[in-house]
Amino acid sequence: QVQLVESGGGLVQPGGSLRLSCVASGSFFTIYTMAWYRQAPGKQREFVATFTRGGEIHYADSVKGRFTCSRDNAKNTVYLQMNSLKPEDTAVYYCNAVSRLSGASSWGQGTQVTVSS
Repeated sequence: QVQLVESGGGLVQPGGSLRLSCVASGSFFTIYTMAWYRQAPGKQREFVATFTRGGEIHYADSVKGRFTCSRDNAKNTVYLQMNSLKPEDTAVYYCNAVSRLSGASSWGQGTQVTVSS
């Protein structure tokens, strides 16, 4: 099972930017469908963005136009560039990997993003 480690969270003012990283251990990184989720205090975990099997990227409506996902297969890393951050983006952001072979799902430990003035 792949191990995921997120980083890049922090405190940022409204309108600011952050870039999150998620590094996956192990090999065969390309067989995993990677996604980002987030969980705000008192709320359920929600979908943020994912890479489809065809290589497209789907975003939640709430982040569309502000967040950009990318991946570097050579570094086993996916990124989430977050621009024009809003207080409602405050949450713990999690990286998720689902094996296309087994369906097994792995989660990182999360990284806190706080948007506040």
